[in-house]
Amino acid sequence: MPSTTLDPLLQPFQLKHLTLRNRVVSTSHEPAFGEEGMPKDRYRAYHLEKARGGVGLTMIGGSAVVSPDSPPAFGNLLLYRDEIVPWLRRLADDVHEAGAAVMCQVTHLGRRTSNFTGDWLPVVSASPLREPAHRAFPKAAEAWDLDRIVADYAAAALRCREGGLDGIELEAYGHFLDSFLSPATNHRDDEWGGSLENRMAFPRRVIRAVREAVGPDFVVGIRMSLDEAHLSGLHGLTFDEALTAAEQYAADGIDFVSAIHGSIESDASLAKAIPSIGTPLGPFLDFTGEVKRRLSIPVMHAARIADVATARHALREGLLDLVGMTRAQIADPHLIAKVKAGQEDRIRPCVGASYCLDAIYDSGDTKCVHNPAAGRELHVPHLISPTIGRRRKAVVVGGGPAGLEAARVLGERGHDVVLFEASDQPGGQIRLAASNPRRGDLIQIVDWRLAECKHLGVDLRLGTYAEADDVLAEHPDLVIVATGGMPNRSFLTKGEGLVFDTWDVMTGSLRRPRGEILVYDDHGGYPAMDAVEVLTTSGAWIEYVTPERTLAPDVGSMNSPAYLRVFTAHDVITTLAQRLRSVRRTEDGRLAATLYSEYTEAETERIVDHVIVEHGTLPMDELYFELLPDSTNLGEVDHRALLAHEEQSVVRNEAGRYQLFRIGDAVAARNIHAAIYDALRLCLPV
Repeated sequence: MPSTTLDPLLQPFQLKHLTLRNRVVSTSHEPAFGEEGMPKDRYRAYHLEKARGGVGLTMIGGSAVVSPDSPPAFGNLLLYRDEIVPWLRRLADDVHEAGAAVMCQVTHLGRRTSNFTGDWLPVVSASPLREPAHRAFPKAAEAWDLDRIVADYAAAALRCREGGLDGIELEAYGHFLDSFLSPATNHRDDEWGGSLENRMAFPRRVIRAVREAVGPDFVVGIRMSLDEAHLSGLHGLTFDEALTAAEQYAADGIDFVSAIHGSIESDASLAKAIPSIGTPLGPFLDFTGEVKRRLSIPVMHAARIADVATARHALREGLLDLVGMTRAQIADPHLIAKVKAGQEDRIRPCVGASYCLDAIYDSGDTKCVHNPAAGRELHVPHLISPTIGRRRKAVVVGGGPAGLEAARVLGERGHDVVLFEASDQPGGQIRLAASNPRRGDLIQIVDWRLAECKHLGVDLRLGTYAEADDVLAEHPDLVIVATGGMPNRSFLTKGEGLVFDTWDVMTGSLRRPRGEILVYDDHGGYPAMDAVEVLTTSGAWIEYVTPERTLAPDVGSMNSPAYLRVFTAHDVITTLAQRLRSVRRTEDGRLAATLYSEYTEAETERIVDHVIVEHGTLPMDELYFELLPDSTNLGEVDHRALLAHEEQSVVRNEAGRYQLFRIGDAVAARNIHAAIYDALRLCLPV
């Protein structure tokens, strides 16, 4: 076992009366795993996994709400209900038994929610200013609103204490408390507005009420913006004003500050405050270091501290006291355990895709782009144990995300695995996406699996186009076809051979096109957006056309700002609600693209130099169907067994020689998470 005595990540930290076993925190975030507003079994299992993985402090309830007029906006827990206490107690007991501390973030969302959900009570804020992200028009809080909300905060904090938690964190950026502190959102002319002293008054009232309710021996922190840096040009909270407020809050009973830089009222500002792929690691560490230098209480911070090296740097340089590695521990909740075991090279990397946040709005809850076990801990293990059954010979065809995951999982189970990949470089469509320089970190999804496969002894045969005879020569018990798909141009009624697809752009087959380009996106996700971003470097005139009523609806709010910035900077024309029907060659050698509007039921024509299309992929399934007749299951998947994470046992052909399955885009065009989850749940019981 390597020595850990000098590793700053692993040093204990004294937070008031509480001794944390190390300096690493999973900071407050809401994965939307609650049920009826309660942190039930799924929620508990998610945080327990981090505790078992070695984290010092895990923080639940990203914005757990204190009042009914703060309706959940993203799966928030309901701290105003007494029935939450036993659920908190069970979670706290389990986390404590695993060696970690646990706290809950507490808030009133204010205007950062919807008027049209929950109990349909009016949304309140310091002033009646619309919140852009959730589009709520709030009313200005009245005196009786303030009285009841103060009481609700105190009652919620007491429930957390009764639930056995080690502390709470008040949320004060983009929510109700800071709507009073910030001059950008506080336009009041009464005793709660105007001067900094007046704007601090209501948050201070809440802090004092909370401290009185929970007593002196309970940790109370605050997560707040120390510099709003408003993109909209509004006069927001400045660094000096925020520091003055933080110092006063400490005097009122706050024990630590979780420092935020920026604001979160719009997609653009949120993406800067919680930076994603294509941005520098730890962008606000110097800022946080200045906060720590100026404050007398401990400082916590989390913003794209995605790897161990960045976290160590932040601690060694004294830039913070507690390092938040939240998304990094969604990707790998056993990050700290691997550090302690000297296995840093086996940590599953956070690539900054921010699917964990975007998926909440896209599909209802948090999902890691390449760790399907996150949030599924009740059914899917993060650490895969060896099989106790027969060691089997498995052949995987295809080295994209699905194939690499299948090979990794089967290798972890102890089976004899051969993987065929036609290209010298595995990765499939991830490699295409990563060829957009800004999204290059996606390749870590491939690199990690490749390294794991090598560690597990998988026989990797790269640059080998596998045919049926190659597969059969291995005498397999199990064959998994993960050959992916190829671009689909077949939707065109005419001119399929005249157009390029987004793969041509991303592979460089279409080199620096000139003139006018029409990019048609009937996918709605990342491929066409990546292609446009890459094409902007050619200097061509670009029109982006989609049949959707919005631009790229499957690209979430964390990722869309970067694309929109490129669209704006390069004057990309956006045309909605137009469907590309056909393309023909004109007499002068250009292309005529026929567009159809389902709304006007009329056709229009664009004359351009190039047409590039994105319409998903069609499966490359020739090998699958060639192998099908000699399989025992004839390709059938028992969905009941799959969903129950049980081994597949269908026999449709007694004379068959092997089980045969296909996964990922070899089945249908989907996304990275779907491809990896296909492989994990199919191979896990084998």
